[in-house]
Amino acid sequence: EGGSGAGVAQGLIVCHVSGEAPQMLRRIAKLTGGTLMITLADMEGNESFSPEMLGTAEEVIEERIADDDHLIIKGGKTQRCCSVLLRGANMHMLDEVDRSLHDALCAVKRTLESASVVPGGGCVESALSIYLENFATTLGSREQLAIAEFAEALLVIPKQLAVNAAQDANEIVAKLRASHNAAQSDASQAELRRTGLDCISGKIQNNLSAGIIEPALSKVKMIQFATEASITVLRIDDMIKLHPEEQQQ
Repeated sequence: EGGSGAGVAQGLIVCHVSGEAPQMLRRIAKLTGGTLMITLADMEGNESFSPEMLGTAEEVIEERIADDDHLIIKGGKTQRCCSVLLRGANMHMLDEVDRSLHDALCAVKRTLESASVVPGGGCVESALSIYLENFATTLGSREQLAIAEFAEALLVIPKQLAVNAAQDANEIVAKLRASHNAAQSDASQAELRRTGLDCISGKIQNNLSAGIIEPALSKVKMIQFATEASITVLRIDDMIKLHPEEQQQ
């Protein structure tokens, strides 16, 4: 991709690249274990080269795919780099596939960074809502009202998921709340704490067993950022309203 010429001399691959050359060269160096060199000049002004900077690969071929020629490197020193070739009927479809693949890879990356997952489908929000409602009843101050409202606000996520899945949001949320309330009040029904919404079937199920999961780190960050944004809005006690100028008749 982006290669306009390539040659082989004494086991060395020499190619001319264009377009996104720096990014492409970094990927090749990462795959083959080579080192990028900006120039061959040394401190004395002479040109020198160290063989230790060379990378290795089992096979390097130039293959024609569709209407373009691609330089394919196989069996590099490390297997941490690969290329995904996307094909589609038009550029709009390719952009959608590229965006979906990027989102999926980012989700996997964040999951590996988090090292822990939680059930999805509104499971965490429903469980937190029930827990905070029960905790609010133990307070004898006006803080009880703020905690109860926060618990109610958490239910926006499962409600919106149900709406996006063309399901009855009120019925879905009621089932989720009943399941998580039973899980938190009865130890024999602890398995219900993993209950969430399946947007495809529109039913309540064990999302952890079904593989509907989210990175724990992302879930914590989302709740933190939403809470900070709400606090910022509540701190604004004045509003300036600018009336549009009346147009002259």
